[in-house]
Amino acid sequence: MASWLRNPLKEPEIELFVKAGLDGQNIGNCPFCQSLFMVLWLKGVRFNVTTVDMTRKPDELKDLAPGINPPFLVFNKELKTDFLKIEDFLEQTLSPPKYPQLTPQNKESMDVGRNIFAKFSAYIKNPHKEANKNLEKALLKEFQRLDDYLRNPLSEEIDQNCAEDLLVSERKFLDGNRMTLADCNLLPKLNIIKVNASCSWMDLHLFFSDELQPL
Repeated sequence: MASWLRNPLKEPEIELFVKAGLDGQNIGNCPFCQSLFMVLWLKGVRFNVTTVDMTRKPDELKDLAPGINPPFLVFNKELKTDFLKIEDFLEQTLSPPKYPQLTPQNKESMDVGRNIFAKFSAYIKNPHKEANKNLEKALLKEFQRLDDYLRNPLSEEIDQNCAEDLLVSERKFLDGNRMTLADCNLLPKLNIIKVNASCSWMDLHLFFSDELQPL
C-alpha cells in the first residue's frame, strides 16, 4: 500500500469478498457485505467483487483469510478483515479531493438506527411467545425514534432569516441530500427487515417514507 500512497493518482487494487446468496454466485443478503459494497460504490473507485459460497468455502480463501467469514477486503494485496476498521480505513484512505467524504456531519445520523437490526433479530428469532409483546414494543420504539429523526429538520435545514419555520425535514437521506456512511449502514438492514416483515404481524411500510424506501 505504501507505493500507492506515494502515487495517489494510481488507482488502488481492491477486491471485496462477500457472502453469496442461495445460488452460490450472486451477492447475498448480508447487510455488512452490502454496506461495504455501497461505500466503495459511492467512493467511485474501481473494485472487484468475489462472492463466497459459505456452504463450500474455496481452499484458496481458507489460505487467504483462515477462520474469517466475509465481508473482508484486499486493498493493494493487504488483507482487511474487521468490518468497522475496513469502513474507517476506506474513509481515511479514499479521501478528498479525489474521492468524496462519506462521514455524516451529524453524529446522531450514525446513531439513530444503530439498534434497529439487533431489535428486529431478537424479535424474529425469539422462541418464547410470552416475550413477543415486549420485543415488538422495543423494535417499534427504535423505528419511532428513526421516524422522528427523519421528520425533524437538521440544523442546516433551518434558515434563521426565514419568517416561516420548517416543520418537517425535506432532506432525502439520513444526514442530508447525499448518501453517507449512515445510509450505507442502515439501508441494507432496512431492506432485510422490510422483506422479512411482509407477514401480517407488523406493517413496517408505515415507517418507510417515499424518499427513504430501502433498495
